[in-house]
Amino acid sequence: MLDALAERHGVEWESAPRGIEGLSGRWRIADAVLAKPLTFMNLSGGAVVGLMQFYKVDVVDLLVVVDDVNLDLGRLRARSMGSAGGHNGLKSVIHSLGTEEFARLRIGVGRGDAQRDLADHVTAKFEREERENVAAAVGRAADAAERFVAEGIAQVMNTFNRKEDAE
Repeated sequence: MLDALAERHGVEWESAPRGIEGLSGRWRIADAVLAKPLTFMNLSGGAVVGLMQFYKVDVVDLLVVVDDVNLDLGRLRARSMGSAGGHNGLKSVIHSLGTEEFARLRIGVGRGDAQRDLADHVTAKFEREERENVAAAVGRAADAAERFVAEGIAQVMNTFNRKEDAE
């Protein structure tokens, strides 16, 4: 999703500053920073906090985007705050920030085949028949991030939390 957003707005990825394990890029028109931690997901909180400190980003201006096995493939769900809901990346961000009060956007990847290990599912490539749905979800998630920057999390929730948006 971040790559799609960066492409839309001509954002070029650079190594994150001061040894922070991540990539970042300035979305200059919106005065926003796009960032991708390069750590393991369950250690991403340190990179998020480091980037926020460097770029002087307030928690109220943070949108964390994650995959979510508890949502159907392609479904989006935005929240202004909340628990990690079992997501290890969100657990790390919550722990590093010391708060659950930051916006997040979850992109549904489904649970996959019940016979398959869940960790294998989330690290595998999508099946051919899933790719169209995934591409549409990525586009909607990029739209949601743009809306967040322009209008805030309430508008994102009002627009993108509808179940029919994933169909």
